[in-house]
Amino acid sequence: MPTTSLPKTFTHMQQRHPKLAEAIDNLGKAVKQEGPIEAKTAQLIQLAAAASIRSEGAVHSHARQARNAGASPDEIHHAIILLTSTIGFPAVMAALSWIDTSLGD
Repeated sequence: MPTTSLPKTFTHMQQRHPKLAEAIDNLGKAVKQEGPIEAKTAQLIQLAAAASIRSEGAVHSHARQARNAGASPDEIHHAIILLTSTIGFPAVMAALSWIDTSLGD
């Protein structure tokens, strides 16, 4: 999988508001340590949540992070198509297109 850099908007926020960026990073680390869910499953959950709120940037990010945590492209796609009856076919198709862009499919 190709390595990608962080989005410019995110890196600008980090530079402009370093304390906020650090707090957000620490929050993410803390919630991941609070329970037994392993990294791959956690990323797939976050990916599904991102798709549900139609957050394109978060879908890109969590798709890459899920892949890096060991999720296969099939698992990533399945996590999204499972949402069809919940968020609707158009939202699922949008998320799949964002994922394909992120994963280079």
